[in-house]
Amino acid sequence: MASYIARRKFLAVLGGAATWPLAARAQQPPVRPLIGMLVPLSAAAAAGNIAAFRSALRDMGYVEGRNTTLEIRYGDGALERLATLLDELLAFKPNVLFAGGKAGALAARSATQTIPIVIVTPEDPVVSGLANTIAKPGGNVTGTWLLGDDALGGKRLELLRLAIPSLSRVGIIANPDDPSDALTITRVPIAARALGVAVDVLEVRDASKFDVMSAQAMRAGVQALFVSPGPTFFSPDITATAARRILRNRAA
Repeated sequence: MASYIARRKFLAVLGGAATWPLAARAQQPPVRPLIGMLVPLSAAAAAGNIAAFRSALRDMGYVEGRNTTLEIRYGDGALERLATLLDELLAFKPNVLFAGGKAGALAARSATQTIPIVIVTPEDPVVSGLANTIAKPGGNVTGTWLLGDDALGGKRLELLRLAIPSLSRVGIIANPDDPSDALTITRVPIAARALGVAVDVLEVRDASKFDVMSAQAMRAGVQALFVSPGPTFFSPDITATAARRILRNRAA
């Protein structure tokens, strides 16, 4: 009986010892550097961008799980979620933050002035208050200014004119609550007037209502749609919905 009890105690000690390495591994901190990514888009809409980001990291010698960690939060186009998602990321104490879109960049800049922030934004970062100057931005924000100036909006309209030579009226789809789209609403009509094209601004705050909005666009007689670059509309569903409506109109 004594030998049985002793054997039980010995096995219990062994069992306890075996569990310690597993528990320790589960509590290990993430591999550093840790990159926090605040993505205003949905995971599906951002999949290509995230894949390219990971590929670029690998090219520079950073392999996820081996010598770096990515923590990604997706806003699904809902700007009101960004602050909460940012709090989650900051809890990891990231070495650097990546923030997409003006809304994400401003939220990150407001949340921390010490963690380096990398942004991708279509707006002038100086005008947005994210940088002092382009040459010497100062602060903790750096990144890429997608447009560089207002020329890209005008260029997109020129491409529409090439695709539709008789183009005379364009519908601008924009979410007025998004800082990126607010800029589009004010600047693209200026470029349109220079090309002799009339503009109807179609305000959409919920991309799931795109079918209703496209019906509104058809009633307005627009010949093409200019979709604002804000995260609200980064979804393949928008293209599919527009294509379905075009096909229905042609069939009618």
